[in-house]
Amino acid sequence: MKISNLIKTHCILAALVAFSACGNDDNSGPIVEAPSKYVVMTMSDNTLAKPGYVTAFDELPSGDVSNVTTNTLQGQGMGGWRPQQNMLLKMFRTQDNALGIERLNVSTNGVITPGNFISADNSTNGSGNFVIGTDGNGFYWDGADPLKIQKFSAATLSRTGELDLTDVVNERGTNEAGILYRSIGQKFLAIKEGKLYANITYATTNGTQKGFFDDFYPNVYIAVIDVATGNYEKTIEIEDTGSIAYINDNNMYDFDSNGDLYIVCQGRSAVGGKSKIVRIKAGETDVDASWSINMDEIQEGGKFVTVYANEGKLITTIPNTALTGGPTGNINFSEIWEFYSIDVATQARTKIAGVPAVTNPGAAFATVEIDDLVLLRVNAPTQNINGYYSLSGTTATPVFNVTEGGSVSGIYKITLE
Repeated sequence: MKISNLIKTHCILAALVAFSACGNDDNSGPIVEAPSKYVVMTMSDNTLAKPGYVTAFDELPSGDVSNVTTNTLQGQGMGGWRPQQNMLLKMFRTQDNALGIERLNVSTNGVITPGNFISADNSTNGSGNFVIGTDGNGFYWDGADPLKIQKFSAATLSRTGELDLTDVVNERGTNEAGILYRSIGQKFLAIKEGKLYANITYATTNGTQKGFFDDFYPNVYIAVIDVATGNYEKTIEIEDTGSIAYINDNNMYDFDSNGDLYIVCQGRSAVGGKSKIVRIKAGETDVDASWSINMDEIQEGGKFVTVYANEGKLITTIPNTALTGGPTGNINFSEIWEFYSIDVATQARTKIAGVPAVTNPGAAFATVEIDDLVLLRVNAPTQNINGYYSLSGTTATPVFNVTEGGSVSGIYKITLE
């Protein structure tokens, strides 16, 4: 996910203006730039609770660093985050890993504390999936009301209303006995050019993992809703794929610099099959039927799990072997994922040099942009590598390595106000 497109950090400039005694000369004083912190998240154990640490650094780290200091915040749900503008937001509460939307606050002396929290149904995966518009108003999904999309204020992290989309969901499948669960916005919420995009789930199960890799239809359905009015406009389709995304703090889509939206579909199962990356071009509201990148054409038994888009190039990871699941599977913690740059126009793939095969980024963004640097999350435990590399063209070089606190799961720059 490209931090600069969706979640740019805005530097705040303060000008000191001196006036002459006679009042007819305006002499500007020095421009003082507000201080910033570079916040690093790590996950200490490979467990569902994702315990870990968050630390604020005065500068972009370099060399070997610890992510456990006297100012470090320790807690749950540290597998990743979804920053927005100058806010650190994540879908799991630090105190107890409860589902919802939590803000992390960063003080001027670098102390990080949990802030406001919107609670959501804690028994349904996807609760707390959210998107925020440019005006600071957003939308989120709550498993307690699966056929509605909730509205909220990012400034106060408080609910402000809802969109009831029951009729939209029930446009298809009402008489299908095989559909046991329905939802809208559970796995995919995006705002593009004044339109809210929300996936519609038709699931064949109604248990703890309902809505994930249990799709009734081979196509993905996405409702298009006008943000200003809340009016439903139409439903679009991604053909022949299966599950769109797997909801966590890595939302698995990104906007290119020209406004094109690229979306990851993970496919039929947790280990892939029919996985693809598709796009909705700038100025359009339908999926581009003439363009997709299909994992099955690259290798059998794989899937996409991340995408970063910039100036006609996509950065993603591709497994170098067939994926296997379960307790001894290779999908999450084996070093099998390799970084590639893909040219959008030709779909030519170039393996990124200088970086080893890594573990699955999971809830973390595999690629972020900070201070005009494109940073790759590189976690390769067998090589004692656990940090970020800087990408230049199709070659990456180390920036910093975290030696304490667990595997890296996020970095973001916050400007202190």
